[in-house]
Amino acid sequence: MKPLEKLLKKPGSHLPVRPAAPPGQVPGPGSVPAPRRQSLSRPPASPEEPAGPAGPVPGGEGRWLELRPPEAPLRSPEDPSPGCDRDRDRDRDRDREPPSPEPPPAARCCCGCGCAPAAPAPPERLLAALLDRLPAAAHGRGCGAESLLDDIVLTHSLFLPTERFLQQLHQHFVLAAGSPPARWEEGSGLRRKRAVLAVLLHFLETYKGLLQEEESAGKVIKELYLLIMKDTSLYHELEDEILKLHQLVETVELKVADETPPPNKQVKPLFRHFRRIDSCLQTRVAFRGSDEIFCRVYMPDHSYVTIRSRLSASVQDILASVTEKLQYSEEQSTRGDALILVTMASSGEKAVLQPSEECVFTTLGINSHLFACTRDTFDSLVPLPEEIQVVPGDTEIHRAEPEDVANHLTAFHWELFRCIHELEFVDYVFHGERGRRETANLELLLQRCSEVQHWVGTELLLCEGLGKRAHLLKKLIKIAAICKQNQDMLSFYAIVIGLNNAAVSRLRLTWEKLPGKFKNLFRKFENLTDPCRNHKTYREVLAKMKPPLIPFVPLILKDLTFLHEGSKTLLDGLVNVEKLHCIAEKVRTVRKYRSRPLCLELEASPAQLQTKAYVRQLRVIDNQNLLFELSYKLEPGSQ
Repeated sequence: MKPLEKLLKKPGSHLPVRPAAPPGQVPGPGSVPAPRRQSLSRPPASPEEPAGPAGPVPGGEGRWLELRPPEAPLRSPEDPSPGCDRDRDRDRDRDREPPSPEPPPAARCCCGCGCAPAAPAPPERLLAALLDRLPAAAHGRGCGAESLLDDIVLTHSLFLPTERFLQQLHQHFVLAAGSPPARWEEGSGLRRKRAVLAVLLHFLETYKGLLQEEESAGKVIKELYLLIMKDTSLYHELEDEILKLHQLVETVELKVADETPPPNKQVKPLFRHFRRIDSCLQTRVAFRGSDEIFCRVYMPDHSYVTIRSRLSASVQDILASVTEKLQYSEEQSTRGDALILVTMASSGEKAVLQPSEECVFTTLGINSHLFACTRDTFDSLVPLPEEIQVVPGDTEIHRAEPEDVANHLTAFHWELFRCIHELEFVDYVFHGERGRRETANLELLLQRCSEVQHWVGTELLLCEGLGKRAHLLKKLIKIAAICKQNQDMLSFYAIVIGLNNAAVSRLRLTWEKLPGKFKNLFRKFENLTDPCRNHKTYREVLAKMKPPLIPFVPLILKDLTFLHEGSKTLLDGLVNVEKLHCIAEKVRTVRKYRSRPLCLELEASPAQLQTKAYVRQLRVIDNQNLLFELSYKLEPGSQ
C-alpha cells in the first residue's frame, strides 16, 4: 500500500464509551457526572427557538433524543410539588400516543431568499426545470438559478452523458424557435431560447479544452451554434452574449468526427520521460487524451523501443506500435508468441495489462516501466538495473538554500495544479457511473505528491554522515515551513509524511541531534497533518488562507469519494439534486483556490536554474524494502 493511501485510511481517534451504570445504582455523593457529548441525532437549537434542557433529567425516559422538543418540561418522579401525580399521569398518556408530525421547515434555495429550491426530478426533466428557472424569476436572472446552472453543468455526466445533455439543449431551442406548445405563455419561446443560450455559454466556459476529446458533443454544439447565429430574434437584447458565444466556439477548437486532424502536431514530453533538462525547465501545460507523447517500452533483456503514441492509447494500440517497431511477424503473433504489456515496479512487482485498458502512461508508478514480452518470458522479467542501484553522495539539496528549494517546489506544483481541469476531480471519483474521461493531469499531480514523499526518505538515507544527516533533516523541516508559508500545502504535507516514513522515523541518533526548536516545530507540523476528526486541524488552517493556494489534493478526492459512496445519484428514477450541489461545492473550492495568480520572485541565474532542474526531476527510491535496508545500515541499533 502506498504511503498516500495509508494516510487517507489511517483511523482517527474515537471517544471512549462510558459504561452505563447498572439499573438501580445511584452515583455516590462525591461523584460528578461527566459532561455528555452532544447527540448527533438532535439538531442544535436555532437562534429563534429556546434551547432545550442542558442535560438529562433524573428519572427521565430519554426524551432529549427526540427530534422535536418536549411539549412540557420533564418532571422528576421525586418532585413533591402539588399536582405532580396528575401531571405525571398526563405525561405518561402522552408518551403512549404516537408523536404528532411537525411540519418541515420551509425549504429555501441556496441564495436564502425563501423561494423553493430545485426538487428531485428525472434526468430528462432536470434540464427543463433549469431552463424554466433561468429567465423567469423575479430576483434578477433567476433566484438560485446561477448555482443550479453551475451544479448541473459540473455534474450532469453523473446522470446524463454529455452528448445526450447537449442534444436535449438542442431540442429545447428547436422547440422554442418553431411552434411552442399551447400551454406556454406569450413570449415564453423567446425566454426559453435565451435560457438555452445562457446554459450553452456556461457549458463552453466550463469545459473549454475538454471538448476537444468529445467528437460527438462537438458536432451537436456546432449545430446548435449555427441555429443561434441564424436566429435574428436574439440579436436585439443579447448582442454581447451572441458575440461571446462566437468567440468561445472559435477558441474551444471543437473536434468533429469528419474533420481531419491538423498536421505536424507537437509531441509533448511526459512527466518523467528521458529526464531531459530542456523539457523539465519548460512551463508545464495541460495534457489531453489526444496529445501525442514519446514512450519507452522495454524488452526482457532491458533493450527498449521508443514509440510515439496518443496519451489515451489502449494497450492494444501500444502493442501494435511495439510490434511494428520490432518487425514482429504476424506468424509469430498467431503462433501463441503474441506480446503482452506488463508494468514493472522497482520492487519487482509486475502486472499484466488487459488489451482494452486505456490511459496507462499516467497511471504508472514513480519508477515503474512498461515491458513487452511473451507469456513464456513473463517470469524472467526483472527491474531495470538503474532502479535498484544505490549510489550515496551529495546531491543538489546539500548545496541549495532551503528558500530556493521550497520556492521552486511551490512554483512547479502550482503549474501542475493549474493544469488540472476542475472536471477531472469529478471524473476521477465518479468514473464508474458514466464512463471516464482522461484525468492525466490529476494523476500526474498525485504521482508527484508520492514522489516528494519518497524523495525526503531517499535524500536522508543516502546521507551517510550522522552530523550531515541531522543538518539535512533540519533543512527539510525548514523547507516544509517555507512551503506552508507559501500556502503550498501539498508540498508541506508530502514532506511531513516523508519524514514520518518508518525507515526515517527509526533513526533515533539522527533525531536526537536535531535542535529542540526544530523538534517542537515538527511536532506542530505533525499535529497539523493529524487525520483525527477528519483532518479537523488542517481544515481550520486551510479555511483561514486566501487564494492562491495549493491544497492537499488527496483529501479533496477523499471528500468526493465520501459524497459518492454516502448517497445514490439516482433514487427511484429521480436525480439527487442535493448530492449534485455538494459535489459542485467541493469543485468550486478548487476554483476559488486558483482564482488568483501565484507570484514568486525566482531569479534566472545558473545556480537557480540548476536548483529548478533538480526539483523538477527528483531521483527517488520508492522501494520500501530498500529504504529499510539503507536505514539499518546507517543505524543498526535504533528502534
